[in-house]
Amino acid sequence: MLTILGFAMIATFLVLIMMKKMSPIAALVLVPALFCVLVGQGAKLGDYVLDGVGSLAPTAAMLMFAIVYFGVMIDVGLFDPIVRGILRFCKADPLRVVVGTALLAAIVSLDGDGSTTFMITVSAMYPLYKRLGMSLVVMTGVAATANGVMNTLPWGGPTARAATALELDAADIFVPMIPALGVGLLFVFALAYVLGRRERKRIGHLTLDEAPAPRAATVLVRTGGGSGAEAAAPPAGTGAPGTPDSAGRTAGGGAGTSGDDDGFRGLDPERPTLRPRLYWFNASLTVALLAAMITEVLPIPVLFLLGAALALTVNFPHMADQKARVAAHADNVLNVAGMVFAAAVFTGVLTGTGMVQHMADWLVAAIPDAMGPHMAIVTGLLSLPLTYFMSNDGFYFGVLPVLAEAGAAHGVSPLEIARASLAGQALHMSSPLVPAVYVLVGMAKVEFGDHTRFTVKWAALTSLVVLGSGILFGIV
Repeated sequence: MLTILGFAMIATFLVLIMMKKMSPIAALVLVPALFCVLVGQGAKLGDYVLDGVGSLAPTAAMLMFAIVYFGVMIDVGLFDPIVRGILRFCKADPLRVVVGTALLAAIVSLDGDGSTTFMITVSAMYPLYKRLGMSLVVMTGVAATANGVMNTLPWGGPTARAATALELDAADIFVPMIPALGVGLLFVFALAYVLGRRERKRIGHLTLDEAPAPRAATVLVRTGGGSGAEAAAPPAGTGAPGTPDSAGRTAGGGAGTSGDDDGFRGLDPERPTLRPRLYWFNASLTVALLAAMITEVLPIPVLFLLGAALALTVNFPHMADQKARVAAHADNVLNVAGMVFAAAVFTGVLTGTGMVQHMADWLVAAIPDAMGPHMAIVTGLLSLPLTYFMSNDGFYFGVLPVLAEAGAAHGVSPLEIARASLAGQALHMSSPLVPAVYVLVGMAKVEFGDHTRFTVKWAALTSLVVLGSGILFGIV
C-alpha cells in the first residue's frame, strides 16, 4: 500500500504543478500532508516535517547566502566581461546564444555546485534571451541538462555518494566514465544546436551592433525569419512587445521595460553599483571561495555566509548601501528559501512514512531473475526515474546498495553498478526535489511546470545517451 501511495503522491504533485493548478510551494506542502494522513500517520506529520527541514536547512542557508554573494558580484560588475565575451561570440544569432548557454553552464559547472552554475549562467544569458525575444525555457532546459552531466564530477556529489555507499574509490568510478560523460556533453551541445536552429527559424537571424549611446543600447536588425523585413529594436528603456515562447509565455519584450525585464537594465555599464577598482579583489575572492568550497575547508553554507559578509563590507562600506543590496536580492532569497523548506515537507513525508523504501524494494523485486547478469544496465535505467523522484541521498544510500547486492549475486562488479548509477544525473538536475532548480527557474522567471514539460524529455534522452555510451565503450 505504501508503494502505491508513494507513486500516487509523486504523480499527484507533478500533475498539479504541470497543469498549473497549484504553485510548487503549495503543492510541496499540501500534497504530502494529505498523503501522510491517508497512510494513517497524520499524527507524526510534525516530526517528519522537522526531520526534513533539519536535513535541508544547511542547503537553504547555502542558497540564501550564495544568492546574496553572487547577486553582489553581479551588481559590482564581476561577470560583465563574461557577458561581453558571450555577446561577441553569439552576435545576436539565436543558434549561437543557445550553444553559448550550454558552453557557459558546462564550464561554470566545474565548481561542482548547481546553484552557483545557474546563478552565473542566468545572470549572463537572461538579458540576451530577453533582448532577442527567445524562449526562456530553452535557456533553463539547456543549462539544467548541461549541469546534470557535469554534476557527475567527483566533487559534485553523486560520484562521492556512490563511492561512499559501496565503499569504493571515487576515481575508480569516475575516470572510466569520462568517455561516456564526454559523449553525453557532446549530445547536450548537439541538442543546443538543434534548439538554437529552431529558435533562429522562429524569430529570424539577427545581427547586433553596439550603439554609441552611453547606456550601450543595442540595435537588432532582422535578416531572416518572420516577414523578413528589417526592423530596428528600440534602445534600452523604450520597450517593445514580446513574443510567446514554446511554453506559451511571453519570453521577449523590449529591454528596459518595467516589470520582468530588470535583468537587461542590470547590464547598464553606468549603473551606480559598479566597482571597477575592486574588480580583482572580487575576482580573487570568488576564486578563493570556490577553491575553499571544492577543498571543503569549511562547510559550504559557512563559506558563503563569510563571503557574502566580506563582499558587502568591502564593496559597500556604508550601511545604507549594504541594506539596499540585500533588499535588492530579497525576492530571490525568499522564493528559493521558501521552496527549499517546502521541499523539506515532501522529502520528510516520503522518507518518514517509509514510502521511499517501499518503492525502492518494489522496484528491485520487480526485476526478473534473468536480468541478474545485466544489473548494471538495469541500475542505469532505474537511475533515471529514481533520482528524479527521490533525493540523491535516498537513491545512493538507500537503493544503490540493494542493487549492488543483487548484481554481486550474478557476478556483476560493484564498480559497474556505481558507474551505471551516474547515468540519470542529467535528468536529476530538473527534479522538483533539487533545490538548485528553483534558483534556475526563479532567476529566469520561468514557471516550474513549463520548465518540466520542456526539459524532462531532453534530459532523459541525454541520460540514455550517457548510459548507451557506457555500454558501447564497455564501461558499464
